[in-house]
Amino acid sequence: MSKQELQAELMELINDNQKIIYKICNSYCSNKNDREDLAQEIIYQLLKSYRSYKQEYKFSTWMYRVALNVAISFYRKKKTADTVTYEPVLPDFKDDVHSTAELENNLAILARFINELNELDKALMILYLESKSYKEIAEILGISETNVATKISRIKETLKQKFLTLN
Repeated sequence: MSKQELQAELMELINDNQKIIYKICNSYCSNKNDREDLAQEIIYQLLKSYRSYKQEYKFSTWMYRVALNVAISFYRKKKTADTVTYEPVLPDFKDDVHSTAELENNLAILARFINELNELDKALMILYLESKSYKEIAEILGISETNVATKISRIKETLKQKFLTLN
């Protein structure tokens, strides 16, 4: 396969899975320019490493792994200059204004707590909140399913304790 054919194939796969890039960029960058820079870096790294992609694995899993690795590196470079934030996607509840405000407040607090996690735990929780299976999370992060389960359990307990200290 020629280089142009490989690039065309990859660009089609990236377009089909572009939400992954948006989620990662929005989770690791608070400013628009940084999100754009990170997205470009992710796409560059995907293009650069596509020849090493093994077809027996799900493309989205490989893409998540590359994107998270790039984002974590990007985050470490920007750590001293910027604050990286996770912004959850809020459900649209219009029926009950009070419960909506309370839900939005709780989600904002949860997002703040997630932002305080180290890079690996933050990535793990983002994937968990996207309803990825333990198996998928393990493949993306390169850790065992048991480790995923243990870490999620510990993180959930930590987050629960943080919420309890607020009340």
